Amino acid sequence: MADFITNFSKLSFADISKADDSHFADLTNEQKALSSQFQTLSARLDEPESLESLNSNLRTKTFVAGNVASKADLVVFEKVLPVASKWTAVEDLAKYRHIIRWVDLIQNTLVEVPEGDKLKVNNDVELPREVKEKKKPAAAAGAETGEKKDKKKEAATSAAAPAQEAANASAGKGPISEEEKAARAEAAKAKKAAKAKAKAEQNAKQAAAVVPPNPSMIDFRVGFIQKAERHPNADSLYMSTIDMGDEEGPRIVCSGLVNYMPIEDLQQRYVVVVANLKPVTMRGVKSCAMVLCASTEGKVEFVNPPAGSKAGEKIFFEGFNGVPEKQLNPKKKIWEAVQPGFSTTENFEVTYTEEGKEPKRLVNERGELCHNTSIVKAEVK
Repeated sequence: MADFITNFSKLSFADISKADDSHFADLTNEQKALSSQFQTLSARLDEPESLESLNSNLRTKTFVAGNVASKADLVVFEKVLPVASKWTAVEDLAKYRHIIRWVDLIQNTLVEVPEGDKLKVNNDVELPREVKEKKKPAAAAGAETGEKKDKKKEAATSAAAPAQEAANASAGKGPISEEEKAARAEAAKAKKAAKAKAKAEQNAKQAAAVVPPNPSMIDFRVGFIQKAERHPNADSLYMSTIDMGDEEGPRIVCSGLVNYMPIEDLQQRYVVVVANLKPVTMRGVKSCAMVLCASTEGKVEFVNPPAGSKAGEKIFFEGFNGVPEKQLNPKKKIWEAVQPGFSTTENFEVTYTEEGKEPKRLVNERGELCHNTSIVKAEVK
């Protein structure tokens, strides 16, 4: 890494958007997933949890994707720098200490930032010690809780036995016989075994239901852009009204395409959308989906559905025509796990490639293909 930093020609802050992956070493699939996750996250820095997630990630990493620099460092740095420059309170400096360390690294190694725009790092500020809460493993905690409950139940049963015998005596029933005690113990044991069996069966069903992330979990659909306009609070965003076939009507979708497409290209046209991402608020406007695009080296274009498509029609990768999740859980990182496998071919077909397997094309129920317009081997997201 030291050799890479030494040989890397720093980019000017204004030229960050021109950088591509060829400037950096190849990433593993895990590093690609992290890179994609935080590039997407960098568009939502107005949400505190986005900054907290980035800071937590950098707590154990030199760069965004790990111990190697990547294009993600430049993309995220461009969005984070103006935000980090506003942190002056000790509370903020302590809360985002790992972001500040990383920003200082990037501005001194990868990006040439004008002196007046650089993040000023005051190393003389005394920050409170960082405390990272250690969570007890869920399985161990659950087992301990269950064990405590069983012991408590046994103690309660033992304590209740004399009282029961006294009650029987006062009612003229006499003490409980040894045979009756044995019968009751057997009944309690059988009940406990039945509960354990039911719980084991439930756990087995839940385990069987867990499947690794795959494209069938993502709700790709045809969308029709009814109208597009500039976002009222963000110069780089368009705000589109898109019909996706929902009974509730069209959705509002914010897209960072102002620097890549004229607004005329977004009007009255069909696109492919990702309809089950968790809605995010972007500069005061709630965005309820994402438009699928192909991009490379600063050029971006839409992924086009097959001719004759209708709003709401299902789109999927061959072999992955399943029932998508109602809403992708951000914690499971399903999108981040599969998106690095999306690309375009020499024939502008959109494909998903798993390691060691043949590419699967993006199609509709009739087997008709989705295409981008002109970019080959593009990243699709």
